[in-house]
Amino acid sequence: QVQLVESGGGLVQPGGSLRLSCAASGFTFSSYVMSWYRQAPRKERELVAVITSDGGMKNYADSVKGRFTISRDNAKNTVYLQMNSLKPEDTAVYYCNTAGWNYNYWGQGTQVTVSS
Repeated sequence: QVQLVESGGGLVQPGGSLRLSCAASGFTFSSYVMSWYRQAPRKERELVAVITSDGGMKNYADSVKGRFTISRDNAKNTVYLQMNSLKPEDTAVYYCNTAGWNYNYWGQGTQVTVSS
């Protein structure tokens, strides 16, 4: 079965960095678009970044452009989110996702807290 397992979250000070990982299994990872979403308390879940199956194209939410970088290693079935210059408003649970017209899979999420 499809599994997406996020890791790498934690508590970081404003201006700091974290790298999130999402290990995928149960499907042909290298054939699928992958995304990172986040959900802050009392807010809707929002798309943060998307990467195509070969990593050739990436898109970002305006709020994270220039600070976050999505990447993938198809040999390791893993997608990453490098987060730099973190702000308190980046505090959220971050989720890994792959979705299409007839499927939609989520990981369990990893908490990122940006606070001094």
